[in-house]
Amino acid sequence: MQGFKEILFSFLITLVSLLALARLNSQLQDQPRFIPTSEPTTITGRPADPHIAMNWGLKAISAEVAWLEGAADKSVIVAIIDTGADINHPNLSKNIWTNPGETGVAPDGSDKASNGIDDDGNGFVDDAHGWDFVSNSPALMDEHGHGTHIAGIIGAAPFDGPGASGVAPGVSLMILKYYDTETAGLDNLANTVRAIRYAVDNGAKIINYSGGGILRNRLEEEALRYAAENGVLVVAAAGNEGVNSDFFPFYPADYDLPNIISVGAVDRGGELLAVSNYGLGSVDLVAPGKNIFSTLPQGRYGYMTGTSQATAFVSGVAALMMAHDARYRDPATLRAQLLSSGRSLTSLRGKIGSGQLLNAALALQPTKLEISETNNGRRPAQDVN
Repeated sequence: MQGFKEILFSFLITLVSLLALARLNSQLQDQPRFIPTSEPTTITGRPADPHIAMNWGLKAISAEVAWLEGAADKSVIVAIIDTGADINHPNLSKNIWTNPGETGVAPDGSDKASNGIDDDGNGFVDDAHGWDFVSNSPALMDEHGHGTHIAGIIGAAPFDGPGASGVAPGVSLMILKYYDTETAGLDNLANTVRAIRYAVDNGAKIINYSGGGILRNRLEEEALRYAAENGVLVVAAAGNEGVNSDFFPFYPADYDLPNIISVGAVDRGGELLAVSNYGLGSVDLVAPGKNIFSTLPQGRYGYMTGTSQATAFVSGVAALMMAHDARYRDPATLRAQLLSSGRSLTSLRGKIGSGQLLNAALALQPTKLEISETNNGRRPAQDVN
């Protein structure tokens, strides 16, 4: 009888464990891989204050000083894998990437951008400015606002008078929509994989991915390895769970690949945000992420907070570096310079691999471009004085 009870107890324990695993698997599959900490706070119309004063992050990373060395040019293409973007926004329209194979006049006299033909043979019809992997169409509408906000931080082009300026106001922004609120988690992940490969195949040099989740995925990792093999830098959000990513990895930021930069977020005082993930071996550097001012759909502006915004600052500086010196078009070279040229902060000691806050001006200073070799391409933790 005693043996039967032990067998029954063991069976019940196994059953409960299997049910728990099934529930966890279901939760992981439903995870959106999208990490805003809040909805955007909107300002209707054009703001009354100068753009540089509105976005404190530009001053914090010495963007104005870096601009004296020149802005990014259109040859530097940044793929933004996000919720889409308002490509007609007055601060973004000039910098939206244009696919040369899908613009202009076709031999039959039709407009390549809207003739319903895959003119460049890349497998996507009328992808003049990017692709919506949710609807599988060239429609890039941003119903949420997150993608438009990220695009503005990276490469908004200022116009006369007040407005929003990005870190790299001369860059090309390739819009790739992977996320929709009505899309299941695994579908978002599949869309991400397709978007990464599209970016690589269509000339992007930088991929900004301000999203992610705790679910590791072989296909996503393979796509990111494909990006590495083709010299494409990937700047990824460290995540907004407020945990140590050394013990609780967040993907794609924590894949063990040499072309990935994982970015945490700080406030005006240089303190790590409570929501920002951290980790000496997993998070590389930090950038501004609290109440960041940028563009929103329908020609609006507003504020958002999180590692998503910090990631966009790093992508913008990477674009400036690539435009400034062709040697930085090698991800390993750029990564080594970026992680050794920031401003050291005591508040980051023991939490962030480089111990540094992004600095655009220092990143553009002359360097020997020596690459530090580590077991996974990440720089070791630095002591902060």
